[in-house]
Formats: sequence, C-alpha cells, structure tokens
Amino acid sequence: MIGFLSAGILTLLLAGIPVAVTLFLLAFGIDQFFSFFPLTKALGQNLWSAADSFLLIAIPLFVLMGEIIVRAGIAEKAYRAMDHWLSWLPGGLIHANITTAALFSATSGSSVATAATISTVALPQGDKLNYDPRLFCGSIAAGGTLGILIPPSINLIVYGFLTETSIPRLFMAGLIPGLGLSLLFMAMALVMCLWKPSLGGPRNVASWNARLRSLAFLVPLLILFTVIVGSIYLGWATPTEAAAIGVIVSLGLAAANRRLEGRMLMAALDGTVKTTSMLLFIILAASFLNFALTSSGLVQQLNTLLNTWDLSPYALLLAVIALFIVLGFFIETLSLMVITIPIVTPLIVAAGFDKVWFGVVMILFVEMALITPPVGLNLYIVQAARRGKPFSDVVVGTLPFIGAMLLMAALLVFFPGIALWLPNSL
Repeated sequence: MIGFLSAGILTLLLAGIPVAVTLFLLAFGIDQFFSFFPLTKALGQNLWSAADSFLLIAIPLFVLMGEIIVRAGIAEKAYRAMDHWLSWLPGGLIHANITTAALFSATSGSSVATAATISTVALPQGDKLNYDPRLFCGSIAAGGTLGILIPPSINLIVYGFLTETSIPRLFMAGLIPGLGLSLLFMAMALVMCLWKPSLGGPRNVASWNARLRSLAFLVPLLILFTVIVGSIYLGWATPTEAAAIGVIVSLGLAAANRRLEGRMLMAALDGTVKTTSMLLFIILAASFLNFALTSSGLVQQLNTLLNTWDLSPYALLLAVIALFIVLGFFIETLSLMVITIPIVTPLIVAAGFDKVWFGVVMILFVEMALITPPVGLNLYIVQAARRGKPFSDVVVGTLPFIGAMLLMAALLVFFPGIALWLPNSL
C-alpha cells in the first residue's frame, strides 16, 4: 500500500491533477484495492462530519482579516516604520523585510499573503538603493514563511484539526520558535552583510523624531495581535471567535486609514472566497483519505514494520524529518501536511514525542518547503513581482535562511522546551 500511495501521489501531482482531486483518487484507490469493506458508502457522512466543525470557520475569517489589512495599506506603512528603526544595521532594509513579515504574519496567518505583500512594498526600494538582489529577494521569500508559524497560523489550525490537538496550545507553542526564527534570519543577514558589505546596500540612520513618529504605523498590527491572541489566552474567546473579532477590528483599522470602501471590500471578499474554497476542499479530501488509511490498517502496518526495524525514537524522528525535506522539494505545503499527518503523527506520538511539539517541528519543515525549488511557492510569489529578472537570484538568496531553519530545527530537537515552555506555563 505504501508503494501505491507514493507512486499515486507523484504520478497524479506531476500530471497536474489538483491536490484535492489527487487525495480523493488515492482514497478511492485504497477503497478498491486494499479495503475489506466499501469505504465510499461512508463518504457522505465522513465529509459532513469533517465540514461540520466550528473550528474550520476560523480559516475564512483569518484569510479575510489578512486581505483587509493588505488592501487597507496598513502593511505598507508598517514596512516604512521598520525601515526607520532598522536601516542603520548592516543589511538595512533586509532586516525590515524580515521584521515586517513577522509582524504581518501575526495578523494574516498566511505565508503566501505575507510574501506577496512584502514583495510589492520592498522590491522597488531594494532596486532603488542597489541591494544585492539575491539576498534581498531571499529575505522576502524566507520572511514570508513566518506566516505559518507565528500565531495565528492557518496551517497550525489545519494540523490541530487533523490531529485533534488544542489550537491555543499550538499557537503558544509556535510563538517563541517563530520569533526565534525571525531573529536567526536577521542574524544570518547581519553576518552575510558584515562579511560582504556590498550585499547590504547603503545604511541610513533615521532621526529619532522620524522613528518615534513611525511607531504609529505599527500600532494597528500590534492591536490586532493583542486582540486575537489576548482574547484566546484570557479565555474570552475561542480561536474562531477571536478570528471574527479580528475581522471587526481590521475593518475599524481600515476605516481609520480611510481605505474602507465598497470596492476594497469586494476585492477582499473575492480573494477570501478563492483561498478558502481551495483550502477547505483540500481539508475535506484529506479527511476522507485519513479515514481510508485508518480503515485499511496502514498505520498499524507501519507500526509493525518499525517495530521490526527496532528504530530508536530519535532515529524515527530523523527519518521523518528527512522525509519532510525530500517531499518538500516536490509537494506544495498544505498538501505535504495533509498527506503526511495521518501516517506520520501516530508513529511519532507512539514513539513518545509530544504532539504539540511535533506540530511545531512539522510546520518548520513545511515552511522550508515554501522556499525550496522546484515547487517552493514563495519563490514564485517573489519572482512574479520582479518581472523578468533571473529566477536563480531568488533561489540562491534563500540558502542562508534555509541554514537558519535547520539550526532552529536542531534547537527544537535538543531543547523541546523552546516550544513547550509557553503552552505548559499557561
């Protein structure tokens, strides 16, 4: 069955079949060739049970909130503020790319939205000031990946839904690693620019008056983050309710920014419907595939096989990490998650690892898949904003940041408290 799954996934995806359709076809194949009873008879009940979840309502709400923030120009103003505060460092605007991405991640929950927003705002400035195109573009693509680790994260919601894990605990577990990864990205850029100053472009020291005035541009994003995360951890709202509150607050911020108008709202709603439809179709397909895998006994077969091999827990973890790295070259991030979670997570939990901790580790390698060719989505998002310049610039520019991700993964393995301290404390 493992060979059937592997060959089926690669063949169908390489043939250009949409991810959700691929997952359904695999589930039907398992039903035909490996199941002792007809699984399709449970298809309607399975899809209804998966869709009838209060938690999933958070996804379109977080997507809508991100769309409003982008179209209201709030992210662009936050970028200018970070430029005032960080442009004196070697690498200047590169640090602004990373920190603005981290701030925007805390409101959008989407890596693609983050990378697209920062690309639009930052690339003209980078060209104007003669920054090295490789490191500059790499910082945008890598900074965009923070959108699925720093809460609120749509991918963490999907992981929590598929593994029945507490979303608030996952959000808290992702916060310190997400901020730590932001600092590692900045440290990597700093080292590169100290080693070769021409990579970083000119350094600009803004006046304290300009810096203090620019703080007002950061207030909207900080308000959103405080409202969403604070309402969850004070017990005032569930993640779904917090997302709804976030949409209301983002509308108020758009109005305060004088950008709340019918055309903007229609564009935001249109983008939300398209993104949400894609995400939820994949989630429903993954739910049925998960049901088919469980019913056919694949997880039990893998457990038996691993017991035969007598792998230690950490050898198993390294094998799973290697699997994520290899699959990340060929499979889009959400697809990578929904395909592997039903198979891998039970094995990892049975080996004695914490399910919340593993969620953060998995998301870290899913992030890496966003910036590794040939399928790394953030690479193409950044390249699309460059209009005809070499794609190799973006790919090469991400290499130092991939190194930072591997370092963070090693820290999480050796010091799991980095992820678990905050959720355990609260």
